[in-house]
Amino acid sequence: MKHTIRWRSSSFAMSEAHTITGGADRRLLAIALFGPHEERRRMVAEALLARAGVRVREFSELPTAADTATLAQQFNAIVLDADHDPAHVLELVETLCADGSAYVMAYSARADMKLAVRFMRAGVREFFTLPLDSTEVAGALTRAAQYHGTSSAPEKSAAKLFVFLGTKGGCGVTTLAANFALALAQESEQKTLLIDLGLPLGDVAINLGMKTQYSVVNALMDTERLDPSFLRSLIAKHSTGLEVLPAPNEFPQISVTEDAINKLIAVARQSHDFVVVDAGARVDLIGTAVFEQASTIYLVTQVGITELRNAHRMITQFFATRGPSLQIVLNRYTQRALLFDDSQIAKTLTRPAELKIPDDYAAARRTRNTATPMVLVDSTIAQTIREMARSAAGLTAEKDGKRGLFRLLR
Repeated sequence: MKHTIRWRSSSFAMSEAHTITGGADRRLLAIALFGPHEERRRMVAEALLARAGVRVREFSELPTAADTATLAQQFNAIVLDADHDPAHVLELVETLCADGSAYVMAYSARADMKLAVRFMRAGVREFFTLPLDSTEVAGALTRAAQYHGTSSAPEKSAAKLFVFLGTKGGCGVTTLAANFALALAQESEQKTLLIDLGLPLGDVAINLGMKTQYSVVNALMDTERLDPSFLRSLIAKHSTGLEVLPAPNEFPQISVTEDAINKLIAVARQSHDFVVVDAGARVDLIGTAVFEQASTIYLVTQVGITELRNAHRMITQFFATRGPSLQIVLNRYTQRALLFDDSQIAKTLTRPAELKIPDDYAAARRTRNTATPMVLVDSTIAQTIREMARSAAGLTAEKDGKRGLFRLLR
């Protein structure tokens, strides 16, 4: 028995569509599946129906532009075959996604990154390559259900946001932010994103030894389409699992608004467990969500006249009421070589520094020469940064005997 419907008019009769339901959950997720290639369409339908509470209606012909409004009203998600007349399907996607009400997915038998990017930019939220990955499909259906409020699962709490701000260029804020984020991802084993907002110059990717295709500018230029799915298409992944949204390789020719920054932070926190931001020395971001929503702000300085002066000005003007959520980090700290003693430093900073990163020239030189993050090679700096990351993640100092990892405090 063929589970297909052929319709030729500009408006289709919903009563004619053959319905297949997976599971007995009454909170059904209604999906329209379009594809002229029956075998591929059936493969996709079976993958969708593996999740309980899903209703699939298959169509062997693509809809017309006039049908798109009805589709968005009748279905929670629309799945399209990207291989059949891609130009026409792209037009349908743009029409369906124009008002943001439709959750559109697409699939292809080709592992074509350019095709996937074209569809994602047109508005597709999920793009699958055959054969389908059951985990990816399950995740996509969960996001579609949450998008329309049909899921009974509790909403995920927003990610913890950690921000690194330097008192001047060259104080090591990027090195600390990059290595902290990497250690945080490894120690917590949770989804962690590092965002480089050190525009126009930013070298997080270089610190991690990464070559990247897209950057934070791609996200900030297209905030109307910015959602977890689009963000995922821009992110680069480090070999350790850390996700990175780097600064661009060239000087960006855009004017970034506070609304764009706020949207990026909101989407990033929605789709990750931890978000780390390298803010460089950008005090112009103080009024944005970067700092207003930060769980912890790490103010990175050194024991020098200029750095301590800048730190004092920042603390008294911007962070006087932050309390414990502001952590002062003394980088490249060597007590024997200090011009000032700890009491003088605390007086200048209005409080003692919470964190001291030791000066380890050998580790820093090895990082520069090999493009290997210093936290991946055992050293006093690596140990300090890992302890810093474990504390930020809420990990106990007691090791779990079964896994040999620090445990989360829940």
